[in-house]
Amino acid sequence: MIHLIETAHAGVITDAPSFQQIGTNVLIFLLSTAGIIAIIALVIAGTMYFFSAGDERKTEVAKQAAKYSVIGIILALSGAILVRTIGQFFQ
Repeated sequence: MIHLIETAHAGVITDAPSFQQIGTNVLIFLLSTAGIIAIIALVIAGTMYFFSAGDERKTEVAKQAAKYSVIGIILALSGAILVRTIGQFFQ
């Protein structure tokens, strides 16, 4: 019987994260994943540019891919900063 009482007073339920913390963690994870994918896309765009061998069409495609990758990185970072800032206001 003493073991059940110790378990009841362990504070497990009170130490659980709130829905706000869980939501913030999920959003940060998704934005981090998007940022990693954008960085990989930037590396691929750089490889495409390197292997374009002077072909104008391939060079333009690689430049556009790099531009969109940088935009993706900026959006992912700004989104993560925004989520963390808004999350601090609701704590």
